Amino acid sequence: MLKRTLTALFAALLPAMAMAQTASLGPTLSAVRQRDILVCGTSTGAAGFSMPDSRGEYRGIDNDLCRAVAAATLGDAAKIRWVPLTTNARLPALQSGQIDILIRTATWTHVRDTANGLNFTVVNFYDGQGFMLRRSLGVTRAQDLAGASICVVAGSTNELNLADWARTNNIRYNPVVFEQNDEARRSYLAGRCDAYSTDASQLAGLRASFPNPDEHVILPDIISKEPHAPVVRHGDDQWFDIVRWTIFALITAEELGITQANVDSFLDSQNPEIRRLLGLSGDHGPMMGLDRRWAYNMIKAVGNYGEIFERNLGSGSPIGLRRGLNALYTQGGLMYAPPIR
Repeated sequence: MLKRTLTALFAALLPAMAMAQTASLGPTLSAVRQRDILVCGTSTGAAGFSMPDSRGEYRGIDNDLCRAVAAATLGDAAKIRWVPLTTNARLPALQSGQIDILIRTATWTHVRDTANGLNFTVVNFYDGQGFMLRRSLGVTRAQDLAGASICVVAGSTNELNLADWARTNNIRYNPVVFEQNDEARRSYLAGRCDAYSTDASQLAGLRASFPNPDEHVILPDIISKEPHAPVVRHGDDQWFDIVRWTIFALITAEELGITQANVDSFLDSQNPEIRRLLGLSGDHGPMMGLDRRWAYNMIKAVGNYGEIFERNLGSGSPIGLRRGLNALYTQGGLMYAPPIR
């Protein structure tokens, strides 16, 4: 009797399971496919995250993650239109539909996630706010900055964090506020402020780009949590899933040792986890409206998460950041992906 009941139940579920294996196109994926271009909101300039090179090509961890989404959805990492956005313009551009996705050093906060009609998908970089200043000042800790002028970007979490930190520690300082990172950078170099406060990783990138990096020091003090995450609009769960699982797939590829260079050698693997990731078994791509080879396409185009980190921020870059919190969980970091199954 139990066997007949289970058989009947399974038969009843088959149509629903078949429908789930090939998802219909949601509004964002449909628009991206129709124009055959992913419109990606990016920074006006943040070394290691998003910066045009000498040929005008955007380079950085944020840009490579946009390329991964383009490869997953369109099969071609080059099918992107970049929209450089200031700190104040980035969220309104996504809200208004000017861009399909925002991957631009955007910190995940409660207000941004709940009051703006937006969804933060998954953390792609763990950071924290710090301070940079000239070594000649002899300052070794942040609390010695009392009375200092500090450059900061308007409309950022950095501006708010700095005010909170000063209030908590009863420190008076003189904020020098700018619309864009590049304006703050130039003003700091010109001596208009004693220190510059932003995410520590961005400070490392800025310092590496200075004419005499050794003249500047980044203090060890970290005054905030800055989890960066790609952002999409409310109301399109399919697009949310695509962007979130793009990041998860890149992390999973690193866990499995699959790289841009060796991904083809795994196409005859009998490892079930690898086969699901690369679309050799299962319908994980079609469940999101994508090709079965969605993850293969993006790994082939940009590599795994570790490769993206290393060439833009790590040992393969002028910045030379350690992985730290952005290492895999197996190496003491926070990068952990749910299973693709």
